[in-house]
Amino acid sequence: MRLNVWMVAAATLAAAGCASLQQLAALRQVDFALASLGQARVAGIDLARITAYQKLGPLDVARVAVALSRNDLPLEFVLNVKAENPANNKVTAKMVRMGWSLFLQEKETISGIIDQAIELPPGQPQTIPMTMRVNLLQFFNGPAQDLFDLAVALAGADPDPKKVSLRATPTIETPLGPINYPTPITVVSRTFGGTPKP
Repeated sequence: MRLNVWMVAAATLAAAGCASLQQLAALRQVDFALASLGQARVAGIDLARITAYQKLGPLDVARVAVALSRNDLPLEFVLNVKAENPANNKVTAKMVRMGWSLFLQEKETISGIIDQAIELPPGQPQTIPMTMRVNLLQFFNGPAQDLFDLAVALAGADPDPKKVSLRATPTIETPLGPINYPTPITVVSRTFGGTPKP
């Protein structure tokens, strides 16, 4: 009887291990991309209405000046990440966590963790909204005009997909517990800014 118990336990673990490998393989096939960047603001100035420093009004210039005096020129935006499990993948991947670092102009800036369970059924893209706040003065140098125009470019006015990217490490739930993605992935834009590469 004791032998049978161990055989059942071993078979259960083997099945769980197989399921874990299937889910890990499913996550490896999930395509992550930056779908859009919206609600961009610098020092509270809506970048949807201001596309260059020269177009700032007196009140907006004053806002930038106050921000500079506080040594905090905040660029705030919502970055929408699309995760798509291919339709031909028969396994649903469940992401339970994702550590990330934000790169602007290929320079690492802020980082954080998404602690939210997201199921990724085959053929059903999911959008993950990420609220970002970066103090530009902490990572970039230059006069106010250059920093503001950099923010405008990062917000999508400049067609260069290398300006914004994420380095992410997803974690998936499996029968054997959470498993981290083996190596970090770089998530870049495929639908906004620049010409998509084949």
